[in-house]
Amino acid sequence: MENQLCGVFANRTHEIIPIHKCLLQNEKTEEVAKFIFDFIVKNKISIYDEKTGNGLIRHIVTKIGINTNEIMCVMVINGRQIPKEKELVTEILSHFPEVRTIIKNSNMKNTNVILGQENVMLHGSGYIQDKLGEYCFKISPLSFYQVNPMQAEKLYLKGVEAANISKKDVVFDLYCGIGTISLFMSSCAKRVYGIEIVKEAVDMAKENAKLNQVDNVEFIAGDVEEAFDDLLHNRKIIPDIVMVDPPRKGLDDKTVENILAMRPKRLVYISCNPATLVRDLAKMEELYTIKRIEPVDMFPFTSHIETVTLLTLKNQ
Repeated sequence: MENQLCGVFANRTHEIIPIHKCLLQNEKTEEVAKFIFDFIVKNKISIYDEKTGNGLIRHIVTKIGINTNEIMCVMVINGRQIPKEKELVTEILSHFPEVRTIIKNSNMKNTNVILGQENVMLHGSGYIQDKLGEYCFKISPLSFYQVNPMQAEKLYLKGVEAANISKKDVVFDLYCGIGTISLFMSSCAKRVYGIEIVKEAVDMAKENAKLNQVDNVEFIAGDVEEAFDDLLHNRKIIPDIVMVDPPRKGLDDKTVENILAMRPKRLVYISCNPATLVRDLAKMEELYTIKRIEPVDMFPFTSHIETVTLLTLKNQ
């Protein structure tokens, strides 16, 4: 068991660098993860080896509601059963009353994707809640939630401000996740349509709309390229404003084509990758003017930056 390490991947590799303290991590969730790891080592539970595909424990995922202090623990395993499972749950709950839910996630594929699709609740409801701005959000294991919620709130408010939405405007929110930006925009807009490929995130988005008593948003589960296409060409819904917050790979060509074909008066592009942002902006520069690009430091003490870019249609 000498090779049991807990840490982070070295840059551009799958080699683990053991760390005991991470200044970017929430202290309480770091403490919970370390406690689970110590239990695994003490009870000689096997660790997954990417090279051989053997071993059980793949990842320990912790999430926290920064304004509610509710904590979620997700143990990702290469199997379906954890030795001493009930004892582990009891130990976690006795040491950390902030833990609201504990989930076992099975991922038996040979992949670098962290979470599998199969979740089993070992304790609690399967989600935690947090509050951003005026809105409450349910967060589930598979749904994306910004790791720095305090800055995320500022990021979303910057995006909404840039969009300059009026009560006459129909807004498309592409890559909407659990509906955070959609709900932030709902109070300003006539109607908001959010699209997200992760079905569980869309389920959470719908619950979040109900939770906050927002009735002018519609969330659609599906690939952004296809769902966007369906809204435009089958349902004949034309957006006045488009908000995009894509993953690091940026926008696909079909989505860019649809945006250019529909010519919304404003496009707000929230990006976590300057390289793909520049690539996508170049595809739109004939029809759109880049009015401003504003950085938001979501990840202090790292080289990463998020940006909010406002584009307006030329010759409006």
